Amino acid sequence: MTSVQPFRFAVQATKATSAKEWRDTARSVQDLGYSTLFLADHYLGPGPAQREARYPAQHLAPLTALATAAAVTDTLRVGCRVFCVDYHVPGVLAKEAATLDLLSDGRLEFGIGAGWSEPEYRAMGLEFAPAGRRVDKLVEVVALVKAQWSGEPLELRGEHVTAVDHAGLPLPAQRPHPPLMIGGSRRRVLSFAAREADIVSLANVPFDERNEAGRTPTEEAAHRYGTVREAAGERISRLEVESSPFFARITDDPASAADRVARTLGVPSDGLPDHPNVLIGTLDEVVDRLQERRERFGANYITVQQGEAERFAPVVARLTGT
Repeated sequence: MTSVQPFRFAVQATKATSAKEWRDTARSVQDLGYSTLFLADHYLGPGPAQREARYPAQHLAPLTALATAAAVTDTLRVGCRVFCVDYHVPGVLAKEAATLDLLSDGRLEFGIGAGWSEPEYRAMGLEFAPAGRRVDKLVEVVALVKAQWSGEPLELRGEHVTAVDHAGLPLPAQRPHPPLMIGGSRRRVLSFAAREADIVSLANVPFDERNEAGRTPTEEAAHRYGTVREAAGERISRLEVESSPFFARITDDPASAADRVARTLGVPSDGLPDHPNVLIGTLDEVVDRLQERRERFGANYITVQQGEAERFAPVVARLTGT
């Protein structure tokens, strides 16, 4: 039997447009029993680039918003799912994150990834380098972050990152560092995350019947977890695996809900509830499905979208810590 971690749950919030709405969102997520409030690292407002990127517009920049969320809550953990290495000066991001962890009394979860949205890069005037170079930079940034948070003198001279002749301040409240979450979908990133992260975030799998490798969505999710397990070795017993059922609905009419999602995606509804990033069913069905998926895909840390937070709360109450 595969070693798995207890369940915990997060909300990814992108919809707040005012100070009051954001403060209320943070307090509500805490009151509903969720472990963590996530934002994303996206910056495009309405326009052709945002439509091409096919990602919901997010009004709030993550670091400032997360600091505010931590300030108006007591136990809620905060994080970004996930920071893009190319959108930030690495040493500055490491210092900002350490400051946020310190001022929140150790409630930061630090997510980082290699970047994926070419339209957003282009709209912001950034080079969208080949995947290998972006991952090379991710590896160097993770090394910098860990070194800077250690408080030891920095002597890093890489192709993408330089940090020399100083030590990092402040030290984060969590030691040796805040939980590090690395997200991705390909073997190199998942293997790196398995070796270096505390939380491996499995990127959403496609909705195609079969991908280029001939795998169904369920087989692809299992394949990714197998990659993580293989690279982690004995670390697997300590690793959390984060996943997001982007389409989640607790309902007594699962068939109708699946039909609506299928129309949105332009895919058949048959078998859709079994997709690793879909979670539709009654409370009992969803609880059972999450337990099955944890055994198969290792996913113990489940992130739902803001619009489903209240309806999903009974699942949180049933499974958290089990």
